[in-house]
Amino acid sequence: MKENKVKIIAEAGVNHNGNLYEAKRLIDHASKAGADYIKFQTFTAKELTTKLSPKALYQKKNTKKKESQYKMLKKLELSYNDHFILKKYCKRKRIKFLSSAFGINSFNLLNKIGLKIIKIPSGEINNFPLLKHIGKYKKKIILSSGMSSLSDIFYAIKVLNKFGTPKKNITVLHCNTEYPTPLQNINLKAMNTIKKKLKVDVGYSDHSLGTIVPIIAATLGASIIEKHFTISKNNKGPDHKASLNPKELKEMIQKIKNTK
Repeated sequence: MKENKVKIIAEAGVNHNGNLYEAKRLIDHASKAGADYIKFQTFTAKELTTKLSPKALYQKKNTKKKESQYKMLKKLELSYNDHFILKKYCKRKRIKFLSSAFGINSFNLLNKIGLKIIKIPSGEINNFPLLKHIGKYKKKIILSSGMSSLSDIFYAIKVLNKFGTPKKNITVLHCNTEYPTPLQNINLKAMNTIKKKLKVDVGYSDHSLGTIVPIIAATLGASIIEKHFTISKNNKGPDHKASLNPKELKEMIQKIKNTK
């Protein structure tokens, strides 16, 4: 994480729609585009929501409105075998496998398949039982900060530190959890405020449309850039419309390299 090169995470997320073949296609495109990592999401619907929870507004807009969040997430889960297969496939395609842990069981699965870097998503930044559990393993941590105040980030780092993970192992990603995020809401200088105030490595997880914001973030010192991508923006699912297509992902990565 200390290298001069900006690390690019191609965020596949749930854009595989629960289909292993589509997940492999996403790996193919991320590798061809030149990304350092491809990142998925590790969760079970029962870890995240109740069967009656409504979907977020952007999810309602991009999926079936009458479907519950539980039913939507259930269709987007990856099994243990899926994780094992995809990690192995990433090695074959010469791209590193990453995933976000949305709970203790999810983290345990990722630990079991041998991940040395763990992503903690924005929604879990104040999940202290999860942070305590992860902290004991002293792994490298990428921590997204969407919806957080500076004090939220401070306490998350403090918990990870207290239970064993040194601060040098943690990179905080400035993040907005609006899909897509309008340019006027990006607040990109917050990234370096986090770096200055909390003495921690920083990066940027982008949910804006296009590629200009990640490129600017790279010039401001982001050590990691994370960006959602999809095979097609017309696919059905919650995140496709706010994602780059493979051509745009490749162009973004090349522009960041050229800018550096």
